[in-house]
Amino acid sequence: MSQFAKVVYIIVLSLIVFACSEKQNEYILENDYLSRCISIKDGYLVTTKIQNKINGQSLTPEAAKEFKIRVSKGTDKVGGDIILTSKDFKVENVSELKTGDGQKLVVNVSNEENNLKVAVQYELGNEQPYIHKYLTIIANEELTLERIDVEAIDAKGAYQPYKLKEITTRAAANWKPGLGQPLYDTETATFWGTEFPASTNLVINQDLNCGYLWGNTLKKGQEYTSYKSVVGVADDYKFIDEAFYDYINQIRVRPLRLQVQYNSWFDFYTGVNKDNFKASVLKVNDELVNKRNVTPLKAYVIDDGWQDSRRPESDWSDQVWKVNNKFSSNLADTHKTVDSLGAMLGVWLSPASILGALPMVEKMGNQGFEKLGRSMSMTGPKYMQRLEDRILELEKDGVCYFKFDGLFGHLNIRDFELKGRGTPAMPQLDVENLIENDSVLSDPKYDELKTYYLVNGTERLMSIFKKMATVNPDVFIAITNGAYLSPWWLQYIDVVWMINAGDAAEGGTRTDELVYRDGIYYEIWKEEETKFPMNALFNHEPKKVKTGESKEAFKDYLLMNISRGTGFIELYLKTDVLSNADWDVLAEGLKWSEQVFPLFTNVKMHGGNPKNLDVYGYSAWKDHSGYVSIHNPSNQTKTYTLKLDRILGVKEDGTYNVSSPIESDLKQLENTYTSGDTITISLEPKEIRILNFN
Repeated sequence: MSQFAKVVYIIVLSLIVFACSEKQNEYILENDYLSRCISIKDGYLVTTKIQNKINGQSLTPEAAKEFKIRVSKGTDKVGGDIILTSKDFKVENVSELKTGDGQKLVVNVSNEENNLKVAVQYELGNEQPYIHKYLTIIANEELTLERIDVEAIDAKGAYQPYKLKEITTRAAANWKPGLGQPLYDTETATFWGTEFPASTNLVINQDLNCGYLWGNTLKKGQEYTSYKSVVGVADDYKFIDEAFYDYINQIRVRPLRLQVQYNSWFDFYTGVNKDNFKASVLKVNDELVNKRNVTPLKAYVIDDGWQDSRRPESDWSDQVWKVNNKFSSNLADTHKTVDSLGAMLGVWLSPASILGALPMVEKMGNQGFEKLGRSMSMTGPKYMQRLEDRILELEKDGVCYFKFDGLFGHLNIRDFELKGRGTPAMPQLDVENLIENDSVLSDPKYDELKTYYLVNGTERLMSIFKKMATVNPDVFIAITNGAYLSPWWLQYIDVVWMINAGDAAEGGTRTDELVYRDGIYYEIWKEEETKFPMNALFNHEPKKVKTGESKEAFKDYLLMNISRGTGFIELYLKTDVLSNADWDVLAEGLKWSEQVFPLFTNVKMHGGNPKNLDVYGYSAWKDHSGYVSIHNPSNQTKTYTLKLDRILGVKEDGTYNVSSPIESDLKQLENTYTSGDTITISLEPKEIRILNFN
């Protein structure tokens, strides 16, 4: 672009910014998707209008609020905290920046009484259907930032989809801390939130509050920049989830990938060693890749059992997560085995040193590391630095996949930092004599203290994840036990475990296993309204640890499992017992997953509740192709009707040819269907249908 063209472009953008009003104290950021009008009224900052330009709906706030900051002299002090809003700050100046990529507006405000300055910053990309906002806070005297609401705005249609808040210490499969979930506005079809996994975005009296507890102290003159808030638009509120997941897909640290890998857990449990792991790796590669032309697996993963943690003399005082004598030094021989297949090596590791590393917790506590009740502190400065060093060392040695199992606890027990090591303390709650997972701590009166730990622990983990991406931009990271389902985790990692579930699907039959796992899917997305993309869920399947079932039964189970649309397919196999027919089915299933993987971006659940034995399934569509899976888990013949419309996921008008990876699944069906058509199918007891549309 010539210099003259640049000047013209900047002039044009300047005209756009001032298009909100003829008055010079009103500004607008605008593109083809949305606009936000910002005004200086009586010296105070306020948003006067946000327009969804896709559907023409507008939000016009009535209350003059823009942000909220709760400050105090310390979280350990009783009382004395105050809440400051934009009405407590006078505007000093406004500046704007225009580039070829978009627009930025900075409004500098100050509060003399509390010696605070804040730069309120708005950013809008030319081609983005969402706008960002964040605060840079400068304290001219020492103070504690207890909570920061980057966005505080009233909206008549304000709606909080996920409402659970159960920050439990001891409760089996009941871990729902309510962190990192978006808010919606039903009238304008907009989504709102804070781009931070541990945020607490809340609707209070029709106010959208997008922010997070933080609790840390700023020194005099210290500058702090908040996480960004986001407001994005959809064309229709009925399909706001689609717009939200499209946005999440854009901000992921790495694009959605089809990650097919083998895991040693159900093969050997903790008995895994260098030789049996090598044998299974070569067996899987030979049966699937060499004999059946499956695309080479991405990774082979050593689960719990490689670390030196169970011997009386095991010692992590100088280095955590040492390799035991069942494997060669630095896993060198295992690296060679996996490298020879063009795959990557993955390892299981518990950041909190629980599960298979639990014997080391007491030892490390005695050696001066920050121990909690049954785990290590995720904010302990000494321990977390040692953990970071070791993770990055393993990565530099060639480990490319990490299964982080046990962050803030596990399925049944969670620990919380009570002593203020790397996180705010609240001794006024009389926690000095409590163990860190005491059942008393499940009382909501401790929620703020527990949230401070989750927030600061999340930040510490994020720091490690960002450094891991620097070492290897293609690293694949899964967080499992003790994590929580926030879509904003995907700015740092690749998949999150489904949290409140067992690692093995319960039940004596394949139908029972599917109903168990799919019932939890229904609970997460339909009952609790969790906003998290299904394609980034780690569900601990598929599993094949014995032979003897019919080829048809295994294939139905496998394809129904894959139809859930997760891009993370980890094979849990007992490799030395599988028959040729079992390997045949595995190969067919993996080939089908590769065929339909591009559709996983838009996967959703349809039908009723699996736990009630209702007919249900999954559907995923993109452009002019899609698939639908249907399962009747009951003992009765049932009729099921589905319509090829946008509710199912069909976005493009057209005529579709129908096929199936299971030949018998085409009975009762026409060869082609047109978008908008209704399909009625009679399903036999336990029957599964897999239908491709192209």
